[in-house]
Amino acid sequence: MTQVASPVRASLRLQARQMYWRGYNYREISRELEVPYTTVASWGKRDAWDESPVAQRIGAHLDARLCQLIAKPNKTNGEYKEIDQLMRQTERVARIEHYRDTGKPSHLNPRRSGNHIDKRTPKNQIGQDAIEKLKEAFEDSLFDYQRGWLQAKSHRIRNVIKSRQIGATWYFAREALIDAVTGGGNQIFLSASRAQAEVFRAYIVQFAREAADVELKGNPIVLPDGTGLYFLSTSSRTAQSYHGHIYMDEYFWIPRFAEFRKVASGMAMHRQWRQTYFSTPSSILHEAYAFWAGKGKKQDAEIDTTHAALQAGRVCEDAQWRQMVDVEDAIAGGCDLFDLEQLRQEYTEEDFANLLMCEFIDDTASVFGFDELLACGVDSIVLWKDFARSAPRPLKDGPVWLGYDPSRTRDNASLVIVAPPVVTGAPYRALEKYEWKHTDFVAQADAIRRITERYNVQFIGIDTTGIGMGVFDLVKNFYPGVTKINYSPEVKSRLVIRAKELVRSRRLQWDGGWNDLVRALLAIRRTTTASGNAVTFAAARSAQSGHADLGWALMHALEAQPLRAISDQSGSNQTSFMMIA
Repeated sequence: MTQVASPVRASLRLQARQMYWRGYNYREISRELEVPYTTVASWGKRDAWDESPVAQRIGAHLDARLCQLIAKPNKTNGEYKEIDQLMRQTERVARIEHYRDTGKPSHLNPRRSGNHIDKRTPKNQIGQDAIEKLKEAFEDSLFDYQRGWLQAKSHRIRNVIKSRQIGATWYFAREALIDAVTGGGNQIFLSASRAQAEVFRAYIVQFAREAADVELKGNPIVLPDGTGLYFLSTSSRTAQSYHGHIYMDEYFWIPRFAEFRKVASGMAMHRQWRQTYFSTPSSILHEAYAFWAGKGKKQDAEIDTTHAALQAGRVCEDAQWRQMVDVEDAIAGGCDLFDLEQLRQEYTEEDFANLLMCEFIDDTASVFGFDELLACGVDSIVLWKDFARSAPRPLKDGPVWLGYDPSRTRDNASLVIVAPPVVTGAPYRALEKYEWKHTDFVAQADAIRRITERYNVQFIGIDTTGIGMGVFDLVKNFYPGVTKINYSPEVKSRLVIRAKELVRSRRLQWDGGWNDLVRALLAIRRTTTASGNAVTFAAARSAQSGHADLGWALMHALEAQPLRAISDQSGSNQTSFMMIA
């Protein structure tokens, strides 16, 4: 080994100290740096490596890494973030060192001192640079029909009937955030259930994080100037105390809409507040239809609500701005998210017309009453205190039943989890629903197995009339007690009568945002067998896809309870109209 001198020697001395504090001994350092052992030992003694406080050791490592990153050209975003984090840690180390010298608690944590100003960034602070980033990202992401919604923002009431999955909730969440951070005032989001309202919040938080690197927190989200973004459901007790612009999502699926709108519109009574209503259509018998059609006032306006009249959006005779946007309009407006021919294969003509072409449901032949089905929707987050969907054991050890319904092909199936009542007369609760498309039997069975690990499953009912036998055989390997449900007119009648009785008596509940389940049950009709000798129940099916799968899956889960027991139970679970924030 050769003797080395300054400035190389000084650099080696710092490297040696860093290595010693990382756990190397003198001999290892000597060998690694090619410096005599006695030199390393001398450095350690003179610089008091063993006596150095922890804060000094950490600070040295931070300093070394910072210098390395700062000197690096063409830094990545991750490296810039690391520099920022290391600077924060360096400040903490400096405070610790200062406290070690003075012993004053205020030097360790200046925010606790009356002599120091708390310089923390206010919660949900969005600076001007971030606002510009949000505005730019918002404007760059819009399809043509969404630009139409933005241009119509000046109208007091916007009323949109639209296809599913064209980005309405996504768009209005972003519009509202931009409005809030640019001085537009409070933004109030209203949905059938709290879970559905939370979708707005998720979109807003995601948008702020991705577009401007801002983390919005709280529920409601309150900005430093007091502007609030509120996420409410139809059961919000305190909704009348809010005021601001309102956004009502899927309003054609909200029970007792007229009463709810009366409360909601009161929040936007002042002339500076807007009201925005948007939804896929449901039944023309729904209370919202009169609002859509401009009926119900002393002098009803004659409004043309056909697609041809409203395709481009227009201000109608009652001063509402209305538009109807079906999936073909969305595609023409730049939305490239759909394979229209594939969707025509996957859905029956009736479902395609309702979900994608903005046609109202003909529910006159349905076994289930539309209003009765809507009444089964509840605010699950508020009402089901014993259920936490994201927990490892969502219902703890509470019993559940599973119902599985296959489709006519291997690429579509449904499963519903039902919690039976533990007290006579209490409601049956549909807790979770799953739909599997383009997954094979093994993957579906494995998904069911994972559900049995999260819940105390006491019953699994599977339709084995056709291809369901494939999943049944796999499920039987890990759940030997799985029950076969072989369809016959008598079995179908039992399934439907049981479910209808629970719906009629309001002893069946699901989350108010489950419009797909309501739609599935509405599709079930009374019919006759092929021979014409018996009455049975069915939903329209095509060779390509099943229909009402979620509805049948729900009824398969309820097969765990004998029909007599359902009929013998008395009482109902009526819920009064209230609002819960």
